[in-house]
Amino acid sequence: MMDWTDRHCRFLHRQLSRRALLYTEMVTAPALVRGGALHLLDFDEAEHPVALQLGGSDPAELAQAARLGAARGYDEINLNVGCPSDRVQSGTFGAVLMKSPGLVADCVKAMQDAVDVPVTVKCRIGVDDQTPEEVLPEFIARVAATGVSRFAIHARKAWLQGLSPKENRDIPPLDYPLVQAMKGLFPALHLSVNGGIATLDAAIAFLDAGMDGAMIGRAAYHSPWDILGRADSRVFGVADPLPGPEAAAEAMLPYIAAHIAAGGRLHQVTRHMLGLFAGQPGARQWRRILSEGAPRDGAGPEVVETALAAVAQARAA
Repeated sequence: MMDWTDRHCRFLHRQLSRRALLYTEMVTAPALVRGGALHLLDFDEAEHPVALQLGGSDPAELAQAARLGAARGYDEINLNVGCPSDRVQSGTFGAVLMKSPGLVADCVKAMQDAVDVPVTVKCRIGVDDQTPEEVLPEFIARVAATGVSRFAIHARKAWLQGLSPKENRDIPPLDYPLVQAMKGLFPALHLSVNGGIATLDAAIAFLDAGMDGAMIGRAAYHSPWDILGRADSRVFGVADPLPGPEAAAEAMLPYIAAHIAAGGRLHQVTRHMLGLFAGQPGARQWRRILSEGAPRDGAGPEVVETALAAVAQARAA
């Protein structure tokens, strides 16, 4: 979810669910430690609970990056061992680390020693010619031996050569039974399934089948209300914070005004709101008005209000 789940996206998603754990886009440890890009750690206090997802392969550097994240107040530090993109591979981290469970263990041990918040891992079931049924349990056992107790497992193998990151989300087959089998092998661990989960119903089905969590990426981005709008009541048994997507859009207006007053641009926020009415009357008008109006110089909350009026008109028709 690099370049997608930035702080504006997460603020929107937090309006929809008070309980779902939100993750940052992957931030590389070198960018923080060597590059001094500490602005990448910015987030709003309203986002809690929120986890910082790190990329890296140097234990000392990851430990320092984890310290920076914990000092900023993140609730969890997650190590990404799943991203297959070329720029991630060139830094020897992401999914390529599935080939080096010992190094991953060293990394998470250093991170755990550096911070008091939980350190977790997001991984694949394997990469390239690895046999997932052999590799995945060995990987989990090796890393869990350091004290890590939470894993999010993407149920697809990653092909590091020959497939683009987009193709790696679609072409390798999903193996949900293998991920679910890990819960039987490691009952004491908190294991979440990831990959291809497109609806809240599908996520709940995994929870009912014994998984501890379900991580949803692109579906939650493209249809945020459908995934998150009823998650609190259906998954956590508490009241949902908002009655509908209109209320979510209205809840964003003060945030948008503050962002613009601080020198920001409207489209930096509204680009994450385009799917708020996905599949509902007025969705096309909503997307069109935001897409055309938000990038214009001087655009402000009134663009969102105009789009909301168009949705209301479409619903009344």
